[in-house]
Amino acid sequence: MTNRCVLRAASLSLFLAACGPKGLQTKVDPKAVQGAMAAGRAAAEAGRHAPFPLTRAERTHYMETSRLSDVYMFLDSLARIGAPITELSMGKSAQGADIAFIVASRPWVHTPEEARASGKPVVYVQANIHAGEVEGKEALQMVLRDLALDPRPNVLDSLVLIAVPVYNADGNEAIAPQTINRTEQNGPVLVGTRANAMGLDLNRDYTKAEAPETRASLAAFERWDPDMFVDLHTTDGSYHGYALTYSPSLHPGAPLHAFNQDTLLPELERRVRDRRHVSTFPYGNFVREFNERALTDTVKRGWETYDHRARYGTNYFGLRGKLSVLSEAFSHDPFEKRVESTYAFVRELLSLVAAQGPAIVARTRRPATPNEGVLRARLTTSPRTGPVIAEDVVRLADTMTVTEPGVPRGYRRTGHYRTIDMPIYDRFDPTLRAALPTGGWALGADQERAVRTLRLHGVRVERADSASGDVEAQVFRTDSVVRAPRPFQGHNEVRLEGQWRTDRRRVDAGGFFVPAAQPLALVAQELLEPQSDDGLATWNQLDPFLRVGGDFPIVRLAGVPNGKRMPVP
Repeated sequence: MTNRCVLRAASLSLFLAACGPKGLQTKVDPKAVQGAMAAGRAAAEAGRHAPFPLTRAERTHYMETSRLSDVYMFLDSLARIGAPITELSMGKSAQGADIAFIVASRPWVHTPEEARASGKPVVYVQANIHAGEVEGKEALQMVLRDLALDPRPNVLDSLVLIAVPVYNADGNEAIAPQTINRTEQNGPVLVGTRANAMGLDLNRDYTKAEAPETRASLAAFERWDPDMFVDLHTTDGSYHGYALTYSPSLHPGAPLHAFNQDTLLPELERRVRDRRHVSTFPYGNFVREFNERALTDTVKRGWETYDHRARYGTNYFGLRGKLSVLSEAFSHDPFEKRVESTYAFVRELLSLVAAQGPAIVARTRRPATPNEGVLRARLTTSPRTGPVIAEDVVRLADTMTVTEPGVPRGYRRTGHYRTIDMPIYDRFDPTLRAALPTGGWALGADQERAVRTLRLHGVRVERADSASGDVEAQVFRTDSVVRAPRPFQGHNEVRLEGQWRTDRRRVDAGGFFVPAAQPLALVAQELLEPQSDDGLATWNQLDPFLRVGGDFPIVRLAGVPNGKRMPVP
């Protein structure tokens, strides 16, 4: 029997002993659990293996990643051992799979009300939104295990952790060779798909909210109101010298954007480097003159981040007035190293939030009263200059040779790294701002679809029982409707241009009013404004009402209309 088998058998025996003679029980003897975990840790230190339960990746020496059933069994094992976790379902995937939603805290937290009453920061961490990017799923299971089963004081005493190991459940089960599903990734051999079962990229769905997974997560955000959102990914593209890159919300209108990007994340980078010896850097790719990803350039022209629009989860969550962090493990590292890097990043992030808990809660739960929002933005034209580590990649004479998984045919990594000073484009500048209306937005009774989307986001909407009096309003006259020539995520995106004029309008009986005086006012503005670069108009939800020379169907009101109104459920 191998050492690994002995360790597994020993861990299993301790696990069964902790469960008692009647088999698996939810309530167990804490001393037995502590003894089992102490023995597991000792075995892990001796044999460099993790304690029981093991993830599928650990069990297979990182040759395989977890299927949905593996994750369910892993979580069930934690619960049966007596870990302070609450197993919930966020909702159903497009194919009807449960989206596991784990709440971990000490003392035990079962409900959103208990989480709020604790006064602790609530941190939501999700993995596998792109189901081919698998290390976050494994690392998050390991984080849950190592925190929840450790009897010593740890971050679970100071925060509430919400963990979603497999957000894209259907994509996780659509397993296929990495050479098909994740061509630029170094293993494992079989991984899931980027899209969900509807063919949607779930990390482009946060504003239009078409996928059941997105709708389930929005409902969870509304109920649990996390203070921080963390999304675990794997990079594509450039060959750099960092084990993991990260990003805050890049939407320049996010209320906590500056604190998130310039204070919290630099401190996290320092902690991960000093305490875990893992190199991290703000997310990006090398770019060439025409914004192509660099592969063999000897002179790098800059380091450029991705996109500011709210369709991306971390950007969207920033608009909710909260903190958000994107984690991107380096796709060209081996699978095991990517898991280790992600694990280190998440552990240090949780440690930082726990240490700064009261200060973070003071920021995220302070009533937001923004005066204006950002509707459009562009990559900054004033980048900072700084050192970036690049790896040299060379072309081979034989253009068909594959040197390692994830590297294109005909190329070879050299292992030679250079630190190059270059422009770092890691943020966006607003190009169009708009003041929030002093009253709110008025929608006609025919805007039921728009109202449904608003309510999915948790935006407060009121229906008028009777017509109001006239209120000063701003009305947008549409001068041009520009549709993207190619579909994206099943839509030809729309961009509107036009002019505003002052008029007087009322809310008719059956019409809707969206007050600007609400916590999600910036989300409402993003969705409702005609010139928003990621609103309802962008995603064709207002197409029947758009006409060149006509008025946009949603108007800004300078005051709150009179008359009786009822909240839309």
